[in-house]
Amino acid sequence: MFNSLQIAYREWLRKPRYTPVVDDTESQTSCTASSSESGAEGEKPVEATSLKHHLLTAYLIITTLAWISLVIRFILLPFFLPDYYAQPPPPLRIWQQWQQTTSSNNNPSNYSKACKHPATRREWRSLTSTERSEFVDAIHCLARTPSQWGPNRTIYDDFSILHGGVGSWCHRSASFLPWHRWTLHIFENILKDKCGFPREATIPYWDWSLDHQSLASSSIFSPLTGFGSDGSSPSSPSPPSSGSPSPPSSPSSGSPSSMSTALPSVGQGHCVLNGPFADLRPIIYNHTYVTHCLSRGFNDPKRPNVTGVISGDHYKPEAIGEILRTDDYKEFAKRVEERLHNGLHQGVGGDFRAMTAANDPLFYVHHASLDRMWWRWQWEIPEVRLTEYNGKHMFNSTPGEASLKDVLLYGGFTDDVLVERAMSTESGELCYRYQ
Repeated sequence: MFNSLQIAYREWLRKPRYTPVVDDTESQTSCTASSSESGAEGEKPVEATSLKHHLLTAYLIITTLAWISLVIRFILLPFFLPDYYAQPPPPLRIWQQWQQTTSSNNNPSNYSKACKHPATRREWRSLTSTERSEFVDAIHCLARTPSQWGPNRTIYDDFSILHGGVGSWCHRSASFLPWHRWTLHIFENILKDKCGFPREATIPYWDWSLDHQSLASSSIFSPLTGFGSDGSSPSSPSPPSSGSPSPPSSPSSGSPSSMSTALPSVGQGHCVLNGPFADLRPIIYNHTYVTHCLSRGFNDPKRPNVTGVISGDHYKPEAIGEILRTDDYKEFAKRVEERLHNGLHQGVGGDFRAMTAANDPLFYVHHASLDRMWWRWQWEIPEVRLTEYNGKHMFNSTPGEASLKDVLLYGGFTDDVLVERAMSTESGELCYRYQ
C-alpha cells in the first residue's frame, strides 16, 4: 500500500503545470484589461494545485507515521518487553483476576475436603474461667474497635447492622441456617484477627435444654459467670430518634449502673445493670440510630402480664428430640427458626427481640446452639443431609427455588458465598464440630 502511494505521487509530479492560453487578438485590442484578467485567471490554478500538493503530502506523512506506530506497538515493543505484552490489557486483566478469585473462592476443592483437626465448640458452662474471660474481653475489644465501613461506629456495631440489613432477608427461608452459620464463622475469625481471641478457641454455645425448667434462672444470666441478668429498672424515657449514630464509646471508670441509667432502653426492656456487658452502648435498634443501654425484658409471650420469666416449653429434651427427628430440611429449618430461635428472642426481649439482636452478646451463644442443632441433624445421615437443602430461596420468594448454588449475601461487609460452602462444618474452610 505504501509503495503504491509513492508511485502515484511521482507520476503526479511528472505532469506539466497548467499554463493559461492567451488569445492574441483579444490581447491586442484590450491589452491592459487582458493583462490584468489573465494574471488573475492564471493565479487560481496555481493556488489550487499547491493546495492539492500539500494535502497529499500531509496524507502521506500521516499514513507513514501510522505504519511506524503499528510496527513499534506490535513488533518492537513485544520483542523488548515480552512480560508486559504477554498479558491482556488492564481492563480485561482485572476482569480475569476477579474471575480467578471468584472461581477460587467457590472451587469445591477448597471447601469440600475434610479438615484434619477440627476445633470443638463447647457449652458455655464447660469453659474455664480463663476461657470465658477471653471471649468476653474479645467482644469488648470489638466494641472499642472503629469500623471501616461507616463513621462513628465499631466493628461490633457492624454485625448488628449487617444482621438487621441483608441478614433480615434470610429469615423464614432455606438460607436461615447457612447464613447464620457463615456469620458466626466470620465473627469468630474477626475476634481472632482483631482482638487476640486465641487461635484454638471457638465461639461457645448455650445448651438451653439444661435450663428448660427455668431459663431466666440459667447461669448464662449470672452477673459473675454469665452475660448479666434481666434489665432491672426503668430507663430514661427518651424515645429513639433517627439520625446519625453517636461516636462509639468505650468503657469508662464510672459504674455500669450510672452509665446505663443515663441512656434510654429499647424493645420494651430495661437496662442491664450488672455482668460483663452492662457498659455496652449499642448505637442502633432495628432501623433507628439511637445510642442506648444494653436492654433486656424477660417475658412469656403466651402470658403477656407475666414478666421476668422465659418460657422453656420449646427447650425441653422431648421437644428438641421431636425437631431432630424431622425428615425434610425445609420442615426442620422451619421448626428450628419458629420454635427454638424465635422463642428465645421474644422471651429475652429488649435488644434481643429486634433485627439488630446482635447488639446483645447472647446472640452468638444462642445462634451457635441453633447451628449445633443443624450439625446434629446433618450427622444423623451425613451422606444425605450434608447436601440436603430446599425451601424458599429467601424471604417472600417462591417455594422450591432454593439451591446449593444460591449466594449468601453480605452486602459488601465481606465476600458473598455460595450456600454449599456452609453446608459442612468439617470442611476445609469451617473446620469445627460440637461437643
